[in-house]
Amino acid sequence: MISSEYTRELCARDAQTKILMLVIDGLGGLPHPESGRSELETANLPNLDRLAAAGSCGLISPLGGGFTPGSGPAHLALFGYDPWKSEIGRGALSALGLGVDFRPGDVASRLNFCTVDSAGNVTDRRAGRIPTEKGRALCDLLSAVDIPDVEVSVAAEMEYRAGVVFRGEGLSDGVGDSDPQGTGIPPRPLVAHGPESQRMVEVANEFLAQTREILADQSPANMVLMRGFGRYPELAQFDDVYGLRALGIAGYPMYRGVAGAVGMDTVEVNWDMDSECALYEERFADYDFVYMHVKKTDSAGEDGDFDRKVTLLEEVDSYVPRLLALKPDVVVVTGDHSTPSIMRSHSWHPVPTLVHSAFSLADGAQHFSERGCQLGSLGVMPSSALMSYVLAHAQRLDKFGA
Repeated sequence: MISSEYTRELCARDAQTKILMLVIDGLGGLPHPESGRSELETANLPNLDRLAAAGSCGLISPLGGGFTPGSGPAHLALFGYDPWKSEIGRGALSALGLGVDFRPGDVASRLNFCTVDSAGNVTDRRAGRIPTEKGRALCDLLSAVDIPDVEVSVAAEMEYRAGVVFRGEGLSDGVGDSDPQGTGIPPRPLVAHGPESQRMVEVANEFLAQTREILADQSPANMVLMRGFGRYPELAQFDDVYGLRALGIAGYPMYRGVAGAVGMDTVEVNWDMDSECALYEERFADYDFVYMHVKKTDSAGEDGDFDRKVTLLEEVDSYVPRLLALKPDVVVVTGDHSTPSIMRSHSWHPVPTLVHSAFSLADGAQHFSERGCQLGSLGVMPSSALMSYVLAHAQRLDKFGA
């Protein structure tokens, strides 16, 4: 799989070109049964369509055919890292993005506040998407968790999501999730992937037992699910790999976490497009590469809200002229993965992608959509190959070989 390991020795470090990568989370979709058109095909996207028609288009596959990615590996692939070799637990990314005290040797897990019934079965995996303020109050309650010889830190992320960091001897991240990925059934028992992780299972189970007691009288969030156990990550850094000064703009903490994990500078910002664009305008001149993340499209897809996702895509499109006003040399518009509203989940479907620069080949794509980008010259490529293509457009890749 082509990835950053091949570009390290070829990057032209003295280039002055600037790159903008706009990542619309959960971008790809599937046709609505009534209209036969996907969310992208339904939305009115004049600015993205113009970029697609003038640029090079195609589809990217985060993990390869048939594999459905989580957000962490999907983003690492976008940044040019082989996601099969650079796996990071989602909990670690959340901890990094939240700015909690997270150090080498610690283990973090993502928490989803959820609703369980009297039999212990999950009735809502997201507790009705409780507001972030409620999540913060619940995390304050969980500060009462007390586990001998282990430090526990809990912090709210957004809405129903939070993160927990465990610090102590003998902890490992080789633990499966408790999220059953469905309702009407109990959480999955935590399972150690090896004997070295049994201590972590015992600690996490004690955390869950105390959490159950603390949240018993709360509604609708009366329990948590644990996902994505992860150690503090150690990845090759963006500047070392590509020679790029990089800024990650993401209102949602986990995506600041993945940006920070690869060495991008990050700044806390609200997760609306206006706030993110204002930060982009303020900091653009200081960086060679800007990654901007849009979250709410993915949430709409997971909720099965086709019309809401269409509206959010149109909102993103309305900000494109503002992004282009600073004249980045290369503009990339893509998603980390597909989240079709009719599936209410991430999927394996390739993600529409456009690359626009002075050197892009205007091809058969006239619309920024799944079927529109199928007509483009990029074909279907691994997500981890996208960065090398972007670097080439930015004239930041030297020739390979004599």
